[in-house]
Amino acid sequence: MSARPVRRIVTGHDRAGKSILISDAPVPHVRRSPHRPGVAFTNIWTTARMPSEINGSADPVTLEMALEPPPRGTNFRFVEFGPERDYIGSVDPEAARAAFAGMGGAAHALTEGGTRRHPFMHRTKTVDYGIVLEGEIWLVLDDSETLMRAGDVSIQRGTAHAWSNRSDKTCRMAFVLIDGDRIER
Repeated sequence: MSARPVRRIVTGHDRAGKSILISDAPVPHVRRSPHRPGVAFTNIWTTARMPSEINGSADPVTLEMALEPPPRGTNFRFVEFGPERDYIGSVDPEAARAAFAGMGGAAHALTEGGTRRHPFMHRTKTVDYGIVLEGEIWLVLDDSETLMRAGDVSIQRGTAHAWSNRSDKTCRMAFVLIDGDRIER
């Protein structure tokens, strides 16, 4: 599967403080995992702190994708989830861990235990806004699942979860991940 290009328009300021166009081009930061066929991550923007830097012209995104944003930062990405029915039954814990390791998040993979309802269950210390742009996908939690369709939004708050595309079409989502602070109970 080839990820559909995402046009990214970045604005900024000139030396006099006037608004200017910094760039207008397809996002060059697209990642795939051989351990999760049909899934493509397009990393659009990253902030490294709050409040966010609004000056400068450097691209803060690199091809080395991190599952979570930097401390006090954010990640903005599109993810395309291809249909999983042809491979999901053969995903073992090692392949799931390798898929997350390729995104800098091997420690977030939840591949053991009786509550793991999907091989790609994971947990991050983030608040995630997930918006279905097209298609449909199942949000899988420890105790339940819910079908999301185009226009639906999830607010995922550090919970164990997975995304499962059980349809025959690609699902495209936008995600904003915001660094969080886990409060242990």
